[in-house]
Amino acid sequence: MERNKINRFLENDLNKRLPFAWYLLGSMIIIIFSFVGQFPMLFFTSEESNAVMDPNNPMTMFVHLDPNLLLFLLLFSFFIAFIGFLIVLKKMHRQSFISVTTARPSIDIKRFFFGFGFWGVILIFTVLVDFLIFPQDYVISFQLFPFLIMFGISVIFIPFQSGLEEYIFRGYLMQGFAKLTKNRWLPLVLTSIIFGSLHIFNPEVQKLGMGILLYYIGTGFFFGIMTLMDEGIELALGFHIANNLLTALLVTADWTVFQTNSIFKDISEPTLWPQLVAVLLLMYPISLFVLARKYSWSNWKHKLTASIDES
Repeated sequence: MERNKINRFLENDLNKRLPFAWYLLGSMIIIIFSFVGQFPMLFFTSEESNAVMDPNNPMTMFVHLDPNLLLFLLLFSFFIAFIGFLIVLKKMHRQSFISVTTARPSIDIKRFFFGFGFWGVILIFTVLVDFLIFPQDYVISFQLFPFLIMFGISVIFIPFQSGLEEYIFRGYLMQGFAKLTKNRWLPLVLTSIIFGSLHIFNPEVQKLGMGILLYYIGTGFFFGIMTLMDEGIELALGFHIANNLLTALLVTADWTVFQTNSIFKDISEPTLWPQLVAVLLLMYPISLFVLARKYSWSNWKHKLTASIDES
């Protein structure tokens, strides 16, 4: 009974799922919706902006835009893509929203808020400590009215952006790869590598080099392990949304993908490897340890590596 109880997030209704080719088609449809969501940005390009565009960072063509308008335009495409995801899920796969969220009878909102609060406290603490120790690395850029507009845009749309990534990689595709591979470890590995690799076009890569992809891939593993151990993506959703939302509100830099009217602006020259080690080898393992103790995770080997019986 214990074996049937755990890992139902990947195993539930496995024999009723469509072949993996349908997941590829569904992914393409979602990408098309994302492109449609980027159409409004075309109205804000000009010959002048094209003339100053850095070929290594296409976002430079929008430097003439107000940061709040640019943030809205960037996030709007994720909102449209999220609608595409729901259409694919409902019309093509005929699955419920809950089925790609959790193995529990209903979505555990308490888990989401715990993940959001836990990672949010760590982020706020980290930024404030770094500001106090290295005040020369920051400029206080807070302006009330622009900040309030940015706050509204972020609170409304960043959950769609972060949520879409979690639903696609830790929900939709992880279940699709489980159907294809008949095991648990390959869906974890494949979705984490794909998730991380898709960040290759972020301006952070141009600034810090390809090594930053280790952070994104490692983050994919972090969220994936969390999902498999907890039988759902509620915790991963909380962590991911907290990370992107609070980062947008707290601190920005000239080389980050989100240029926001945040409280702080980081003007330091970034270094990759110390932060990479701190996050991947310290903060993520400690977080998994805390979650494991809180939610009594056990049988790690089976949950992360065992084969799946489709019968």
